Amino acid sequence: MDTIFAIASIKEREATVTPSPAVHTIELRKEYRGTEALRGLSMTVARGEVFGFLGPNGAGKTTAVKLLLGLVRPSGGEAMVLGAPAGDRETRRRIGYLPELFRFQAWLTAVEVLLLHCRLIGLSRVRTEREIDAALHTVGLAERRDDKVGTFSKGMQQRLGLGVALLGEPELVILDEPTSALDPVGRHDVRAIIRAVRDRGATVFLNTHLLEEAEHVCDRVTVIDRGRSIATGALADLLGATSSVRLKVSGLRDCWWKGFDEFGYFVQEGGWLVAAHIEPRRIPELVTAIVNLGGKIEAVVPEHQSLEDRFLELLGKL
Repeated sequence: MDTIFAIASIKEREATVTPSPAVHTIELRKEYRGTEALRGLSMTVARGEVFGFLGPNGAGKTTAVKLLLGLVRPSGGEAMVLGAPAGDRETRRRIGYLPELFRFQAWLTAVEVLLLHCRLIGLSRVRTEREIDAALHTVGLAERRDDKVGTFSKGMQQRLGLGVALLGEPELVILDEPTSALDPVGRHDVRAIIRAVRDRGATVFLNTHLLEEAEHVCDRVTVIDRGRSIATGALADLLGATSSVRLKVSGLRDCWWKGFDEFGYFVQEGGWLVAAHIEPRRIPELVTAIVNLGGKIEAVVPEHQSLEDRFLELLGKL
């Protein structure tokens, strides 16, 4: 009886164990012939989230992705992916990857490209047929399944590459600039696909320079510069708790706002007055104070800092 209780206790503990992060790096470094591409990258990507990996050209984003996939070896530090050291062969079967620069054999059809990759990850014949049909439908290429890749536009080839990355329902999907060759409709479709991958419990690691894409789909982001993380967090936290509000006010003397320093600082822009760095919860207080002073409010337009502005601010460009 004690043995039965012991086994049950072990199973209960196993059921409550928190799964390891999808990605975890500690002071990850990579040096190429005396040049440091990564200078100690530390970050954690939770299971089941869409994680944006942002940074300017040359920041080390592509190097970091190669290290996570085991395509290159680190010069120092540690990287764990899905609970195993980066590059572990069996773990790589559980990862889908769309590189920024890819090329499929022009003489193969879309089905043949997908079939090749199904074989590489070891899918059964029955499951292969199902996975190919699902991938083509998901990326909008079902009607071009038997057409040769050489007849595809760059955007269609990118869709096919995304289909490859989704084969086998991977636990982690790493996408490197997945919408760079797509039109607005294609970008909208990719966002929907990314959300669907997250909704089934998988993790998406999105490497992109398109900040608008990150704002649309990412749960959290990290910003790297010169090989190190300089900011990480949920978008709401990263953008901060302050905003600005544009006001049109009449009925008051010039420079009336100089007595309102507690709400932030004020700047005139044309016929508008901008109250910068004001907490959103204090905007109604400001409006009330203006009315009590005898002012007439003609318009109130709250504004929030964009990810692009915050990105440039973090990089010291603003």
